[in-house]
Amino acid sequence: MGAEITAIEYHYPEKAITNVDLAKEFPDYDFSKFEKKVGIKTRYVVNEDETALDLACKAVNKLFDNGIDKSKIDYLLYCTQSPEYILPTTACILQDRVGLNKTIGAFDFNLGCSGYTYGLSFAKALINSNQAKKVLLVTAETYSKFIHEKDRTNRSIFGDAATATIIEASDQECVGDFLFGTDGNGHDKLIVKNGGSKNKYNANCAVKDYGTGNQYTDNHIYMNGPEIFNFTAGQIPKFTKEVLLKNNIEKEYIDQFVFHQANAYMLNFMRKRIKVEPDKFYINLENGGNTVSNTIPIALKNYSQNITKQESIIVLGFGVGLSWSGGLIKLNNKL
Repeated sequence: MGAEITAIEYHYPEKAITNVDLAKEFPDYDFSKFEKKVGIKTRYVVNEDETALDLACKAVNKLFDNGIDKSKIDYLLYCTQSPEYILPTTACILQDRVGLNKTIGAFDFNLGCSGYTYGLSFAKALINSNQAKKVLLVTAETYSKFIHEKDRTNRSIFGDAATATIIEASDQECVGDFLFGTDGNGHDKLIVKNGGSKNKYNANCAVKDYGTGNQYTDNHIYMNGPEIFNFTAGQIPKFTKEVLLKNNIEKEYIDQFVFHQANAYMLNFMRKRIKVEPDKFYINLENGGNTVSNTIPIALKNYSQNITKQESIIVLGFGVGLSWSGGLIKLNNKL
């Protein structure tokens, strides 16, 4: 039994923040240069009383509004680093909110930019082992809640979103082999130090400066941009070759490479390293920005609107953890 992606939907919050808006808050920074280099014009963020779960419900309900039969879903995978509570798992709450059967399996997994590719591999394994026939994979993030208001870099890059993907049993195997990588030695390169079991949230946390004109506290996201770039530049090009080899396919037979949409500069750097032409390397973050685990499914949904035949696509995620994963998928039609 094979697995196939048959539908994807996504949802952004209503509140849009443009580069013009940010320029008013950070007048000493040239956002026209940022836009040209990083490729982001607009990002969307939740309101104070809105959560990642709220976005997830809206993305899932779009699937149902477009004809997906919720009664046929027999497993729910929920990828987030923005859980509703420390416990219980948010997947259980999502099951109830959107009216899924009580006979399904459901769990959260905490991964960031590699989360969607991990989720595809989980779904494939559930289907191939006859534990499920129709899996709902949801990604949802609200990093904006963890970013300090004076952290210009992270506010410029990250946006909030949620996606919902259906992976179901198929006569043809359209989800190929996946590979994975983990380097926990770099866990502190992208981190929120306070609020978990090790360090409690500190209402009087000291404000720190980092980078050029950025501020944060240990209650907020800290990202070492240069180290994240070095990790990506050093690891991902060679890992891409390993994924191709694992799937016994040459680069020339890949119709499109869809990587985690971190930023356009980094993506173009990797594209050149793996020697892929621009028309085969999808960049899709102008509207929405870096939405963490959501970027690949959003890109796949948008790219699929131009598909007229079955296409072979390499999907590859990388980031916080440090964690990376990737594999081969085949899309047969518009999602």
